[in-house]
Amino acid sequence: MTNLVRWDPFSELRTTMDRLFEEGFSRPWRLLGDQLPVEYSFPVEVSETDTAVDVKAALPGVRPDEVEVSIQNDVLNIRAEHKEQAEEQKRDYYRREIRYGSFHRAIALPNSVDADKAEARFENGILNLHLPKAEAARPKMIKVAAGNGVVSTQ
Repeated sequence: MTNLVRWDPFSELRTTMDRLFEEGFSRPWRLLGDQLPVEYSFPVEVSETDTAVDVKAALPGVRPDEVEVSIQNDVLNIRAEHKEQAEEQKRDYYRREIRYGSFHRAIALPNSVDADKAEARFENGILNLHLPKAEAARPKMIKVAAGNGVVSTQ
């Protein structure tokens, strides 16, 4: 006796789409397996106060001397490279998620900053940048005078 199996022409497409939605949007590099492009991105946090823009960038496995930071035309550029150490013996990997190669992010800053006063600190795989705002970008308090020339204090 033979069992009949219903053929679904879209089952493979459905499986691929499920995988895309589960992993693709949150971790798109996982879909590429070992065929990851030579250069890829890394997560950042950008925050702002009245006087500065602060940036945190996660660069696990990267040494401070492998990081390059520049600012040009209000765009912050962070470049790094995580080099794979050569192994003496050939290995067959069952899972390989540690990424090696070049990292690059170009981030448009919310305000002009004074690059000459910028501070960079690298600790535990996190790059912390403190970028003081340029004087022109800082908020200015303007005193308001009453019609009789008396300055109002608020």
